[in-house]
Amino acid sequence: MSGARPPWLVADVGGTNARFALVDGPDGDPYRVHCLPTRDHAGLAEAAAAYLSRYAPDVRPSAACLAVAGPVTDGRFHLTNAGWPKGTPEEVRAHLGLPHLEVINDFEALALALPRLRADDLIPIGTGNPSTAGTLAVVGPGTGLGVAGLVPTSSGWVPLPGEGGQVDVPAATDREIEVARRLRDEHGSATAELLLSGSGLTRIHRYLAAIDGRPAERLTAKEICERPGDPVCREVLDMFCALLGSLAGNVALTLGARGGVYLGGGILPRIADVLRASAFRARFEGKAPVEDYVRGIPTALIVHPRPALAGATMRIAQTPPVPDTLEPA
Repeated sequence: MSGARPPWLVADVGGTNARFALVDGPDGDPYRVHCLPTRDHAGLAEAAAAYLSRYAPDVRPSAACLAVAGPVTDGRFHLTNAGWPKGTPEEVRAHLGLPHLEVINDFEALALALPRLRADDLIPIGTGNPSTAGTLAVVGPGTGLGVAGLVPTSSGWVPLPGEGGQVDVPAATDREIEVARRLRDEHGSATAELLLSGSGLTRIHRYLAAIDGRPAERLTAKEICERPGDPVCREVLDMFCALLGSLAGNVALTLGARGGVYLGGGILPRIADVLRASAFRARFEGKAPVEDYVRGIPTALIVHPRPALAGATMRIAQTPPVPDTLEPA
């Protein structure tokens, strides 16, 4: 333990990896940060227990906040892309024997982190700099597609979690519309997450090959991101960024996110140069007849290495303190 008081346990759990850490209070930096593959564990409680057993056997956290990539509703959570069963925070708390534990949506955690980001945690996309002067929004493609908002109130910031990744694909060009049609034919729906995600990159690549009547090279999302100089991969990445711009603009209008729209997730930092040179910002602003309204909303890419852990820390800080002497269930 790096502090006199028991630390907090925080986590960012996605469809592929579960990242855990300890933190000493609201102003502390995460330490003992380790990633565990979700496929190696039966569920959230088991993954958290494995982290504590392997990397913090000398620690009994006084509180925990675990941010998960999926909905948290009616007292239950479900990691959409992890293959884990649904569960309740109380089940996880009891399994770990902790006095206090919350499970929140990972983009709710990411939203809570936004006011703590510094200038060097961000890459501006287009003109303007994000601020904390109004409602904020965050959109992030990774294993899935997350969307959340953050509203300033007299009693502090209030996050707005949701499932915005499941909205319809905002296709605009003829090729995007054809890609969306093929997506609908294959999956029965054309939701944004099916294209604006890691697997979405490979789908766009495959659909474009079919549209052009050529065989599709089997590439992973990582390989597509690593080949921006290849004309085919570049079209995939450009379409990805353009669709993301339209979606981010829709989110900005829906939430009135005048303080800025932040871009998170694991994909975009790998293609930051492509994103800045793409049609992302033009599509973000192309919202006739309210272009002037949207043009005044800044956008920025998050390059902070662990923003959701910071947000989970803030969530614990917002809850009433739990006495260290409280016995676990």
